[in-house]
Amino acid sequence: MYQEFFTSYLLYSIIFIFVIGSLLFGSLIKYYYDGGPKYKRLVKISLHLASAPLKFKRWFYTKFSNPKTPAILTRHKEKKRFHQFIKNNREGLLVLPRYDHSLSRAVVDVIDLNEFKIIHTYKHNISEMNKKVKYQKKFDNLDFQDNETNFSYKHPLILDDGSLICSGIYSPLFKIDFQSNLQWTNDEIVFHHNKVVDHENNIWVPGQITSGCEYLKKYSDIQFRNYAIVKINSDSKIIFKKSVIEILIENKILTRSHIYQLQNNSDLTHLNCIEPALSDTNHWNKGDLFLSLKHFSSIILYRPKTNKIIAVVTGPYSNQHDLNIISNNEISILNNNNFFLDNEFSEVLIYNFQTKQFKKLFNEQLKEEKFKTKHGGVSQILNDGSLIVEEQEHGRIILFNNKGEKEWEFVNKDKNDKIGRISSIRLFEDQIFINKFKSIVVNQTNLN
Repeated sequence: MYQEFFTSYLLYSIIFIFVIGSLLFGSLIKYYYDGGPKYKRLVKISLHLASAPLKFKRWFYTKFSNPKTPAILTRHKEKKRFHQFIKNNREGLLVLPRYDHSLSRAVVDVIDLNEFKIIHTYKHNISEMNKKVKYQKKFDNLDFQDNETNFSYKHPLILDDGSLICSGIYSPLFKIDFQSNLQWTNDEIVFHHNKVVDHENNIWVPGQITSGCEYLKKYSDIQFRNYAIVKINSDSKIIFKKSVIEILIENKILTRSHIYQLQNNSDLTHLNCIEPALSDTNHWNKGDLFLSLKHFSSIILYRPKTNKIIAVVTGPYSNQHDLNIISNNEISILNNNNFFLDNEFSEVLIYNFQTKQFKKLFNEQLKEEKFKTKHGGVSQILNDGSLIVEEQEHGRIILFNNKGEKEWEFVNKDKNDKIGRISSIRLFEDQIFINKFKSIVVNQTNLN
């Protein structure tokens, strides 16, 4: 009898202590969230405990869950590799970074759109490049995500001489020549996502700084990815870099509540696109930058010259990926559309700074195609009003003409019909660049 009483008493006591402890723990977190200045050491311990499950999840994923080779995609397995629905001779070069399962590696094909014919392929020695990385601790992806068999060429940029500047998903930046010989690497910081040339022929690239933000030193228990905007020249020299968190704090955009969110989302200020303004308009100046912050679901118009945020654009989009300046008043946005409801398809939005209005481009056609990207993807409006979209996670590209008709569709199938991922295409329409590149191809062919 006594033993049963003692067991019941102990069980209820534990439950009571647990309930009271949970209430006190929650109250302490709320006190901190509301701006309470006291109990700093106790708050620090509580935040550390609250983040423990997430940190364990990240550790487990890094150590055990990262695949050595990318998955074979299946969504469009019944489709042809290339299907042209409407014949239309186009002057353009498609830069197609893709994974080829038959080669067990990534390549970058340059395709002449007139015949959809590969006229050149880049594929450099990734293992040899990785061996030259000095700061290995910064690049924990080299072993499992950026190795020879799992590497992705992320939004490669081709220069006038036929050389190519690129990075992996989170890797050093590198340059290879037309024959895919390594010219240089920059491993000062981690680089990722898009590469775009500005009006001074420098290149803007999203980066990730390993050092912490000076404004968050007092929150030393918070582990976060310190994203940055980085300007680099074609010889690998970093000219300018600035932390996104610092930009947001200095412009009073990042609040205490956002800092609290960093505890549970180390990727809060995820930067997936930088788009430099190449001319002055009524809404921005030459040299301004459009920044796409995925988890804020916001587009920031930032002026590096004065360190000022000129505009913040939010709207009917969630987890957007990729943006482009398309006129003196407008930008286009690829809306991944990751809302809780009505999120089945991705969209291409156009925002007009003059009218402050959004409109959707070829939305019914994208729905009909069941076009959906969750984490990546690219859209580009061409000079004649046509639209090319990349369904990155499913290895598909679609080109709609300016009437919204499907002109052609490409699925990244290898010679064995295995579908691989695509990692941020771009399409060149500048006739001078096209002629230069084709002449390099002809000259190199003659030499061989």
